[in-house]
Amino acid sequence: MNNQERLKYENEARGAGYSRILGVDEAGRGPMAGPLVVGGVIFPEDFYDERINDSKKLTEKKREALYDIIIENALAYQIEVLSVEEVDTLNVYEASRTGMKRIVESLEPDFTLSDAMPLGDIPHLSIIKGDAKSLSIGAASILAKVTRDRIMKEYGKQYPEYGFEKHKGYVTKAHKEALEKYGVTPIHRKSFAPVQKVLNEQLSFDFEEKEMDSNKAYRILSLLCVSLLDLGLLEIEEET
Repeated sequence: MNNQERLKYENEARGAGYSRILGVDEAGRGPMAGPLVVGGVIFPEDFYDERINDSKKLTEKKREALYDIIIENALAYQIEVLSVEEVDTLNVYEASRTGMKRIVESLEPDFTLSDAMPLGDIPHLSIIKGDAKSLSIGAASILAKVTRDRIMKEYGKQYPEYGFEKHKGYVTKAHKEALEKYGVTPIHRKSFAPVQKVLNEQLSFDFEEKEMDSNKAYRILSLLCVSLLDLGLLEIEEET
């Protein structure tokens, strides 16, 4: 895409009389662990950088370099981190919308471009695959992705058995195996099916273990009573 194509929606909004154009996008709707992160960017009218694109199409090294370029050139930007608890309570779709609306309320744009997310009655345009079609949305996707990846790398240090620094919380074979082996961490999304499965198995195991412990205690107590009776140290009174 050339600069005219990548700025199509921004230019259309400016042609309609808007000047402060915000692009918003999220990272982390699919993972079963970690936060959901939303980015928002407002660029000057004359800014363009052909390297800015959908974050998923860029290498980590390129995303990191563009992160700094975006922040340096933005008129305004904001990053919202929605916790695992918010994701579980709201669901990922509503959490994404909530993060975007927070940014809109904070940055007060004239018009907002979102990546396939209706934002209600505020002036906006929801664009399918907008991160690949709009410079502003693409930049927002980079801010969100880089921020989330950095967070997951830190969690990788905190929970080294899970490999969060590699899979970033997504549902991979290695992640599922670690989840089944080591259990659920505080950063796992309990509303996601693979995590629910492990939690249910753990709950079932705990119940069986408690039941087993109760039966074991009863047997020990019974044996103790028999031993005391044999020694004449315990008498049982018969009801009359």
